[in-house]
Amino acid sequence: MKVLVVGNGAREDALAWALARSPSCSVLYCAPGNAGTGRRGENWKIGATEGKALATRAREVGIDLAVIGPETAIAAGVSDKLRDAGIVTFGPSRAAGRLESSKIFAKRFMERHGIPTARSQVVRSLANAERALADWSGGCVVKADGLAAGKGVIVTPDAVSALAVLREWYGKAGVPGGGTDVLLEEKLEGRELSVFAIGDGKRFVPFASACDYKRAGDGDTGPNTGGMGAYSPPAGFPDGFVEVVQQRVLDAVAAGLAEDGERYVGVLYCGLMWTAKGPSVIEFNVRFGDPETQVMMPRVRGDFAALLASAAGGAIAPEAATLSSDACVGVVLATADYPRSSTPLDGLPADVDLGEGKVAFWGASALNAAGRVDSKGGRVLTVTALGSTLSDARGNAYAAVDELAERMGAGSSLTYRSDIALVG
Repeated sequence: MKVLVVGNGAREDALAWALARSPSCSVLYCAPGNAGTGRRGENWKIGATEGKALATRAREVGIDLAVIGPETAIAAGVSDKLRDAGIVTFGPSRAAGRLESSKIFAKRFMERHGIPTARSQVVRSLANAERALADWSGGCVVKADGLAAGKGVIVTPDAVSALAVLREWYGKAGVPGGGTDVLLEEKLEGRELSVFAIGDGKRFVPFASACDYKRAGDGDTGPNTGGMGAYSPPAGFPDGFVEVVQQRVLDAVAAGLAEDGERYVGVLYCGLMWTAKGPSVIEFNVRFGDPETQVMMPRVRGDFAALLASAAGGAIAPEAATLSSDACVGVVLATADYPRSSTPLDGLPADVDLGEGKVAFWGASALNAAGRVDSKGGRVLTVTALGSTLSDARGNAYAAVDELAERMGAGSSLTYRSDIALVG
């Protein structure tokens, strides 16, 4: 198969890495790709949201399978344009993608179809918010309705703190992602995890699960980020938790989509809080997560391309690819100013090979004429390592971080959390 991966982040580098290792993948293309994907296949100079140009090039080249990486591409209708051009595509339609692109749409969907989730209220102005929070008790999660690159959700301890956030948003800062619609949710108590399932238009089959770290600093301090690290599989959850998620969430989502007349082909990312009553959905994403993908792909065994192609073709073959029993830990190396801003770094060493069981995935970046890497900054690299236990994987990952940080040089000013996968 000729396979196209759409996107340019570390998630797409990890997907490209797994797809390139698949027996059924003969040629790999990435658009626009990055310094890592360029080593695994050919990069196209076409943006991830340029659906028409991607469809035209895909037809010219004879792409057999397109895999959509970022949420922006799905929200821009790239999957639809590729399918209209006759390209078999793994990624939901723009309409089905509203499960991520609109927090309010997703909440209404869950309420309508009996999917466990927190109670909530929609506000569309500061005056609305003041009335809604006047008698609010307990913690409040403030969520911008639209896509905000992982920075549109703020967890607050009480109504006073939530109102302070909303005064900033409705004042000079603006609501992240644009617009004026905001979702207020009760703060759930429990432990977070993510479950990823593959949809073929009729059902969802669980694929993998992971735990990620969204705050910038150790001990979950500092501002929210797109993710500073992750590990897979999750630790400390009840036996059979995936089966419970299948029954209470995935089957209900499949039935709800069918009732609403939507066909969902692609991965569904269920961000969950495991409460005393079991799983409650925090959010849905309609694509593989970042950095969770980086710790799931090294565990893949078999033919990952064939798995995605079978789902995209409408009849998933779960046996095509499975996951090893190994644990995998990933640590994100970021520029010191992230997430407040992203200072570009130029001339980084291109060699990030770390040996068996250790893989580093590049974020947004490109090879320059000198054969070195120019990074856009922010989350520069995700360094991953396998281990027979979570503790072993963690030790291997941080040993790899030390090696790679030294290789990058003092001038790179990369920083990272030191407590990823420190469980128990």
